[in-house]
Amino acid sequence: MQLTDDQKWQVTTWITNGAKLSEVQQRLDAEFGIRLTYMEARFLVDDLKLVPQEKAQPELPKPATPEAAQTGLADDDAAAALGGSVRVETDEIMRPGALVSGKVTFSDGVKATWSLDQMGRFSLVPAQEGYRPSPTDFAEFRKVLERELTRQGL
Repeated sequence: MQLTDDQKWQVTTWITNGAKLSEVQQRLDAEFGIRLTYMEARFLVDDLKLVPQEKAQPELPKPATPEAAQTGLADDDAAAALGGSVRVETDEIMRPGALVSGKVTFSDGVKATWSLDQMGRFSLVPAQEGYRPSPTDFAEFRKVLERELTRQGL
């Protein structure tokens, strides 16, 4: 599908103003009647040499643990040595449709299952309905999960 120069200019304006690909899809459909799949929208943005701006997540300050000061270990090493407050496991047999999956136990004892599919979509399903881990627990979960996935070569 070919876009006019005006339509290309409009897409460029949307992206530079911080629109995500899904927003570009919706606006193209609403304003020009052009329906694109997500992948087609990605190709369009790539062809226009644009890069969607993703909102950076603020880095949470990391509190120094007294145990780390006593042992001389870095915070990550101290948490690992002390067992940490969030436990992550990967499944030996992955769930259907998942590239990788597993279980997590947060510091308050609530358990959840997690998975990451081939499209990069992440899923977290807590055993307790409506549960949301604290920002600190979730940040630690992400860090431990990244370390585990790196260790496994993923």
